[in-house]
Amino acid sequence: MRIRTLALAALLLPLTAFSLAADEDGEEAEREGGRAAMVVTHAATKAECSACHIAYPAGFLPVRSWRAIMTTLEDHFGEDASLDETTRADIEAYLVANAPDASGGRPLRGVDPSATPLRITELAWFTREHSREVS
Repeated sequence: MRIRTLALAALLLPLTAFSLAADEDGEEAEREGGRAAMVVTHAATKAECSACHIAYPAGFLPVRSWRAIMTTLEDHFGEDASLDETTRADIEAYLVANAPDASGGRPLRGVDPSATPLRITELAWFTREHSREVS
């Protein structure tokens, strides 16, 4: 039994290392909704969004929410966050492509399919996760 366990570990360890090295930039995992979806890898999104607040990952909101946010940047929660059309469209395309429900992906749990949440900080999972920090 011990030899089988060691043999299995010896086989799986290199495969895991190869798998991680094959996608070192995380983009494939991000497109597939993997853990990398929790990191913003898009340069324009990082630069523009983090100029005022945390650049939230696309996986935090559904497609409809990102579209609503990106089409009302002139009044982005009381601020004018307008962008030139090329940059705005580029960021929106990134957010929409990487939203959890993009391309038939799973919708966010706890979000009513008819709702269009705009504030990540008001989502049930966020308030649960950060209740000690924001209370």
